[in-house]
Amino acid sequence: MTRVFAAPTLSAAICLALATLPAYAATADADAADADAGVADATTLDAVSVIGLGETRQVQRVKLADIERKVPGSSAQKVLNKLPGISVQSNDAYGANEESQTISLRGFSQRLLGYTLDGIPLGDNSYGNYNGLGISRALIGENLAGAELAAGIGSLGTASTSNLGGTLQYYSADPESEFGLRLAQTFGSDRTRRTYARVDTGDHGGFSMYLSGSLLSADMWSRPHDNQDQNQVNLKAVYQFGEGNRISAYYASADTSQANYAYLSKALLARGADWDWNLYKPDWKRALAAAYCAPRPWPANQHRAGDPRCAFVAPAATIDDAYYASRALRTDHLGALAGEFNLGEGLSLKAQAYYHDDRGQGHWWSPGNYSYPNTARAIPISIRSTNYGINRHGAISSLVWEVGQHRIEGGVWYERNHHDVQRNFYFIDGPVNDDRFLNDPDRRLFFQKYRIHTRQAYLQDTIRLLDDRLTLDLGAKSTQVVMRARQVDPRAMEVPNATGQLQTRDRFLPQFGVGYRLADNQGELFAAYTENVAAFVGGGAGGPLAINQAAFDAQKAGLKPESSKTFEAGYRRVGQAYQASLSVYKVRFDDRLLSLNPCSSIEAGTRPECITKFFNVGSVDSVGSELVFIWKPSEHFEWYNALSWNKSTYQDNYVDGGKAVQTRDKRVVDVPDTMLSSEISWRQGPWLASLSGKYTGKRYYTYTNDNGFGGATTFDASLRYSFDAMGPLRQWSIALHGSNLTDKRTASNLTAFSASDAPGKTYAFHANAPRQVFLTLDARF
Repeated sequence: MTRVFAAPTLSAAICLALATLPAYAATADADAADADAGVADATTLDAVSVIGLGETRQVQRVKLADIERKVPGSSAQKVLNKLPGISVQSNDAYGANEESQTISLRGFSQRLLGYTLDGIPLGDNSYGNYNGLGISRALIGENLAGAELAAGIGSLGTASTSNLGGTLQYYSADPESEFGLRLAQTFGSDRTRRTYARVDTGDHGGFSMYLSGSLLSADMWSRPHDNQDQNQVNLKAVYQFGEGNRISAYYASADTSQANYAYLSKALLARGADWDWNLYKPDWKRALAAAYCAPRPWPANQHRAGDPRCAFVAPAATIDDAYYASRALRTDHLGALAGEFNLGEGLSLKAQAYYHDDRGQGHWWSPGNYSYPNTARAIPISIRSTNYGINRHGAISSLVWEVGQHRIEGGVWYERNHHDVQRNFYFIDGPVNDDRFLNDPDRRLFFQKYRIHTRQAYLQDTIRLLDDRLTLDLGAKSTQVVMRARQVDPRAMEVPNATGQLQTRDRFLPQFGVGYRLADNQGELFAAYTENVAAFVGGGAGGPLAINQAAFDAQKAGLKPESSKTFEAGYRRVGQAYQASLSVYKVRFDDRLLSLNPCSSIEAGTRPECITKFFNVGSVDSVGSELVFIWKPSEHFEWYNALSWNKSTYQDNYVDGGKAVQTRDKRVVDVPDTMLSSEISWRQGPWLASLSGKYTGKRYYTYTNDNGFGGATTFDASLRYSFDAMGPLRQWSIALHGSNLTDKRTASNLTAFSASDAPGKTYAFHANAPRQVFLTLDARF
């Protein structure tokens, strides 16, 4: 009963506070001026309003103070989980395990959001990425200066072709103005060892730079406790000269090796598996015995029923309950050179060029796929590897002209991306070390190469009227993405993918916004509308070209890119001791794509219309509201609250396997209906303490809503003490962080969706991490 009434009660209390608390002109005017400056880079980020005061759209921000309360090195993505409307899930305290990371925002999954770092496009954040990389590989956690979440309507200049549902923009910290050395060491649960080091050159005639690195070594929190390692380097250099001129360079490299956790099903838990159920490793005999029970997809001539070597050990009872091991390997190099120039007469120019190279492999010890078939060495396990490659470069440029009441901004973005994906099998005789890149496969299913060219342009005019009390944003962007795929030597592949081309083009995507500051400092009203389109997904992330040639030829003429129309409106108010915002929104998501076969299993593949391919399965309507209230009665105490409500429903049924799937008016999968986050922080002298909680409401993993998970609440806490200077130490501190304090076990991410799963047999989720504790020593010289 507590959970049912907690959200409405808090909502009523916050609305009452909004109506009764006084507003103070000095605070409101200062914040509005800060908001006008915009979030140009890390140097201005800490000055702008947390709730987006002065914006004509819904904007929420996290700053350095929010980051300090998280486990050192936490992914910037996980820091955003406190903000309204967003649900960030992962099964580790750092938020770094990429296979278990998901985001839900106003009814959209992470694939349909946009992501940038200092303006550099990061792609669509999918696990098998084809056009970017996750923020946890692009930036070391301690080098994060802050982030901005535009839920629903992102900036027109955002370099993204997937931002139907909003944008997440991250900003790296600038170098310090004084020479310094920082060393930090974290110890914690599951043999976590993490070292962070950074050296700053200080300012020398306008030039400053830092070089930093981190080494993370940790075990999985459940058997077989395999390693989760990541080594990173960040370098940033800045040269500032003249009046508002700046040149910056950024470089990041990351080597990541993560053992992946097993997916769970409700049926498996009902048979006695606990939340720590994971892989068979290191029990090779048990894994091998289970593999003999697998249907043998290859080679077909070895298939026979009732193999006497088949055996399961309870609670395992099916081939999908566990497998021997799984691992993700990624190596990334990201670099960018940017400039900001004051041209005089109200003109300013920004330009940036970037380069990204990625190599990755995902390993799965696949039961039923034989190593060394038809020989005495034959065993029913081989390592399946999905190999990824990204080599992309691009440029972004924008020009701003401030004249009279107008701020006119226009810009262009171009990217060329060479992406390849292949799926291979490697034969083994028994357990081997796969914590390395594998070469020379024994089997190759497909090898597909992509060439993706992206062109985007925008133009926007911001008009300020009525003594700057009324703000109008009028603009539009044009998007064109041409994606070509080529299957390498199809005759040499077992299941070759398609060769072909898809184009996403929309020359006019409008965006309008209005903001009005009420008289007597009574807050401000805002409203905005936008239309957007998402480029077709490619390569490692799947998509309409990652199917066979016949299926692609049968569908290519009828495919339309996914699109959205978003309207939002709200009210913000700032007082001496509080900030508050209330927003409502309505979204129409059209031309949703799913991979389906409309015919029965007997007819599948017998006619062109009976090939498994991508189909337009209709629309999704989302409505919701978001409420934020931040109370800061003194410089020592702050209480942050965010309440969200969402109703996202499918508007159409569809046909799969010859059967109608009744999804009309059903809730969208993995979208919580209600979320409430609350964080209390206290800072007094050398002490800093915080306690935070997040309630995530009911989520479904079936399109017909016959299975899912109820709401759950988790709590985190941190405590830090900073010591005074001592000898060569300018400052040093000791911090204790705890995650999932009550040891609440539930599903973290939901990723394997199905039409229906009343028995709970679908392997649809990962378990969240148990309670974990971390101790950090941080010294600055």
